[in-house]
Amino acid sequence: MVLMGETLTQILIPLAAVVGIGFALLQWFLVSLVTVSSGSKYDLNNGYKHKLIDDQDVEENVESNEVVEKCAEIQTAISVGATSFLFTEYKYLSIFTVVFGAIIFLFLGSVKSFSTASQPCTYNAEKLCKPALANAIFSTIAFLLGALTSVLSGFLGMKIATYANARTTLEARKGVGKAFIVAFRSGTVMGFLLAANGLLVLYISINVFRLYYGDDWEGLFEAITGYGLGGSSMALFGRVGGGIYTKAADVGADLVGKVERNIPEDDPRNPAVIADNVGDNVGDIAGMGSDLFGSYAESSCAALFIASISSLGINHDFSAMMYPLLISSMGIVVCLVTSLFATDLFEIKGVSQIEPSLKRQLLISTILMTIGIAIVTFVALPSEFTLFNSGTEKLVTNWHLFFCVSIGLWAGLVIGYITEYYTSNAYSPVQDVADSCRTGAATNVIFGLALGYKSVIIPIFAIAVAIYVSFSLAAMYGIAVAALGMLSTIATGLAIDAYGPISDNAGGIAEMAGMSHEIRERTDALDAAGNTTAAIGKGFAIGSAALVSLALFGAFVSRAGIKTVDVLTPKVFIGLIVGAMLPYWFSAMTMKSVGSAALKMVEEVRRQFNTIPGLMEGTTKPDYATCVKISTDASLKEMIPPGALVMLTPLIAGTFFGVETLAGVLAGSLVSGVQVAISASNTGGAWDNAKKYIEAGASDHARSLGPKGSDPHKAAVIGDTIGDPLKDTSGPSLNILIKLMAVESLVFAPFFATHGGLLFKWL
Repeated sequence: MVLMGETLTQILIPLAAVVGIGFALLQWFLVSLVTVSSGSKYDLNNGYKHKLIDDQDVEENVESNEVVEKCAEIQTAISVGATSFLFTEYKYLSIFTVVFGAIIFLFLGSVKSFSTASQPCTYNAEKLCKPALANAIFSTIAFLLGALTSVLSGFLGMKIATYANARTTLEARKGVGKAFIVAFRSGTVMGFLLAANGLLVLYISINVFRLYYGDDWEGLFEAITGYGLGGSSMALFGRVGGGIYTKAADVGADLVGKVERNIPEDDPRNPAVIADNVGDNVGDIAGMGSDLFGSYAESSCAALFIASISSLGINHDFSAMMYPLLISSMGIVVCLVTSLFATDLFEIKGVSQIEPSLKRQLLISTILMTIGIAIVTFVALPSEFTLFNSGTEKLVTNWHLFFCVSIGLWAGLVIGYITEYYTSNAYSPVQDVADSCRTGAATNVIFGLALGYKSVIIPIFAIAVAIYVSFSLAAMYGIAVAALGMLSTIATGLAIDAYGPISDNAGGIAEMAGMSHEIRERTDALDAAGNTTAAIGKGFAIGSAALVSLALFGAFVSRAGIKTVDVLTPKVFIGLIVGAMLPYWFSAMTMKSVGSAALKMVEEVRRQFNTIPGLMEGTTKPDYATCVKISTDASLKEMIPPGALVMLTPLIAGTFFGVETLAGVLAGSLVSGVQVAISASNTGGAWDNAKKYIEAGASDHARSLGPKGSDPHKAAVIGDTIGDPLKDTSGPSLNILIKLMAVESLVFAPFFATHGGLLFKWL
């Protein structure tokens, strides 16, 4: 007996989404009260505003009005650069979206020769389902909706971040606590907008599709999987393109500015500094937003599809079918309460409280969400129901589902804390990496690589335990909802993730505007904590991608009619070994792309330092625009080959080699990709924070390695430079590779099952 009826479900899901959007707008309003202006005059961003800070609130020796206006000018330059790049990128992606949407329609429509006649259902041949042509049309529509929502998520995140960066800088004049609140609230805006928009669009799509599909839930939720494909397609190009952009600028700025010229990071004399700050927004914010939206969309679609062929779908139990969306709705409410602990209930008074406050967000949201999962599970699910399990039926209870979602949630917390341990300079792993800089860059690289490899161990065990328990309890549906559990607190995860790039930009603006050393120290402290939270966010994304990919893999195997995946079969084994190679091929492409773009950037920065009179003296402005153009052109050009590799592999493998080989490719890429992604992300994060550990000089050990410009510091900068493309381009893009290939295979499964394996048929 289900306690929650369809009417109540239809009310609560959109209500939660609206509450999430409303809370995001409230946080945006509170951030907007901090104005980027030194007085009551008009400025480009905000029109007429009140004075920035009351005189009595500002510490002594505040910067002059000219410096404050400089912050506004820099913020505008960053915002314009980021907006320009994204519009150009989205122009290219719109062409891809239309072309790939046409491919989806043609491939799926051809399954039954574009017939409009009803067909026997895949899982219940005695019943008639909607025609294959309808599946082609609605899958294409769902793909376009997912792509649009993903793009919107990334773009809104970027606009919020560029709106908040200078405000964070200026609030740092009051103290580190005030700056923290602005940065975190801005991240909260992005987190809640993305979670709520993703939920609302998916909910509306399901209800609109129901108007046509009626009681054909199998066809309805098969078509809905296109939503996840659209989301991850845009995320792939956003992550790769944005990652190449930001790291080309970052590497160029660091190598020439910090190592060769011995000037500070974000020094306004450095020609690549604006491109670097733009890159933080288009890569770490827009790309990351699209990435986590894709994970959310795919985990929801996987759970919905698997449930549609269970007794929940057969009995048309709407409330139980919407269980994944109800979990996400509860997540929004829980994250709303959790965010108050960071901004309202606990005040940040010192630098040492920043990172614990962010870690507390993870713990509080996980505890509260566990209670929320219990409530949703026992009011939305029947006490017993059956699930489709590779040709057999499995009886499960609502208790089983509670444990499945909860173990995914807590596995995410474990991954987050382990990631923090290996990437935060508060602990011995990063401090050991920093200490290795005493003997040069080579030992720094060796220690950093070792740290990355070691950091894989516990997350993989956490994922393995989550997979074993959830599969044992509820088959593939258990794994799908475990992934959803890991992503149920996505609003909080995104808030602490977006906080990092916002703080990084704030520090850059403080440096470029010539603000005092004390304020720069505060923004550096915010940034150091932000590096760790960004690494935690990547850990969540990679862990959830593993679970999502496995759930999608199970759905693909089921939909393609594969009875067993036998690795000793030659067809499967060749796919397995090729799939395991793909993350390395993809990483090679993205790493080389960053290297090629960085090479051009280094040459341009050197040229400007050598040929522009007065640049080093600060009497002449550098040519920022040329560096921005180099990053833009390189990222747009270089994102195409890696994207094509990921998008074409399932199509080629399924069409020419068949569903068994494609199943091997998916399994191989999943097993290999997760390891490489975690290692790359954590290695890069550790190198970055080892550099910041030396720069901050907060302990006797750190001071013995510094100051800035010392040989150990230069070795740390080189390590950080090597790690940049690992942690911000290749590593986080790999989680999209494994889940995107899986969801694409599921969407095209009807075609592959009917027409696939052409090469083996000819042979």
